[in-house]
Amino acid sequence: MRATANGFAEITDYELKLKRSGRPTRDLLVNAHKVANPDGSHVRVLVSVADITEARLNEKLKDDLLRDKAILLLELQHRVANSLQIIASVLMQSARKVQSEESRTHLYDAHNRVMSIATLQKQLAASASDEVSLRPYLTDLCRSIGASIIQDRNLVSLEVAVDETIVKADISISIGLVVTELVINALKHAFTSQGHGNIVVSYKAAGSGWSLSVSDDGIGMADDHPKPKAGLGTNIVQALAAQLDADIEVTNCAPGTRVSLSHRHQSDGDDPPLSLQHDAV
Repeated sequence: MRATANGFAEITDYELKLKRSGRPTRDLLVNAHKVANPDGSHVRVLVSVADITEARLNEKLKDDLLRDKAILLLELQHRVANSLQIIASVLMQSARKVQSEESRTHLYDAHNRVMSIATLQKQLAASASDEVSLRPYLTDLCRSIGASIIQDRNLVSLEVAVDETIVKADISISIGLVVTELVINALKHAFTSQGHGNIVVSYKAAGSGWSLSVSDDGIGMADDHPKPKAGLGTNIVQALAAQLDADIEVTNCAPGTRVSLSHRHQSDGDDPPLSLQHDAV
């Protein structure tokens, strides 16, 4: 207060505890500054003292509620992931028992989708923030897909080439589901039963735009082959692309096929794409 009265300092939002015998402790907030006096005959200091005890209690209550909510949400995410894995196990057991080859194929497809969603859920539950780094996220996802579908790693390899982009959790879910559908489709249709092949999942950002692609070096698409009817996987990818405000392009790479999603809102002067990190999964 002497320093304030002499004009050397001000007291701004200084908190102290008022302790009195036989009475509850109160939290006080003190502000003080020197008031200009034209004639200079007297020193004037404006002091304000606010009782913030209830405000601090409310802040603590809010923090406790947020912490409890985070714990409950984490528990819910773990339970959902475990439930999805149980459903996937039931689907796999059912697929092994049915006699119809068509029914078995549908059950295997359902199993793979559920396992991929369970992997996404598990990764998001492990994330402590609302932001997700795509490179480890997609690497773990493709590793899970490969472990559940690829029978012989010497025949088919699955690689990830993704930059260091960080996205919101809800965006990462949509991107993960797109990758799941496209990778499963490539594994089902791109290679013959004994053929060797490679699948690459690529993501790169440039400015405010980005591109995602899943490419293979398999049998590709015959030019004279009639366009197949859109299945469930195709409809899922189209719906997710609409959510992501992205355009879909299918390219016959001869050999192989590339399916790309592009979200372009950048100008010509934007920075070039980031260098990619390759991970074998």
